[in-house]
Amino acid sequence: MRHRTRQPRQRNRFRNVRLSDSELALISAGAKAAGMTDAGFLAHAGLAAARDLTTTAARIAGDRELLAELFAARRHLGQVGNNLNQIAKILNSDGHAPQTDVVLDAVRRATERLQAATVRLLDQ
Repeated sequence: MRHRTRQPRQRNRFRNVRLSDSELALISAGAKAAGMTDAGFLAHAGLAAARDLTTTAARIAGDRELLAELFAARRHLGQVGNNLNQIAKILNSDGHAPQTDVVLDAVRRATERLQAATVRLLDQ
């Protein structure tokens, strides 16, 4: 049996990466399209991101900000939905709900906030 000779530029450092099934599928598809192995593709993509830290950091910060906004809008809609359910209960029992206009205005604002965050996400 012949020993395999090492190439002078071969990588000799090792890292483990945990991926979900969908993430692995995306990476495998990207690697296949580029004619690379999964490991080579990950190394190439990671090095490309590391070489442009300002853009990468800005993108990550923007993504985090966008996710925070989406979660806040979702939380706001949940709170408003609870208020709307309380108003519906009062109105169904022939009661009077003076705060209806305030809650409907909150629904409109929360919907606009969620719409704006969604547009930002789609524009990326």
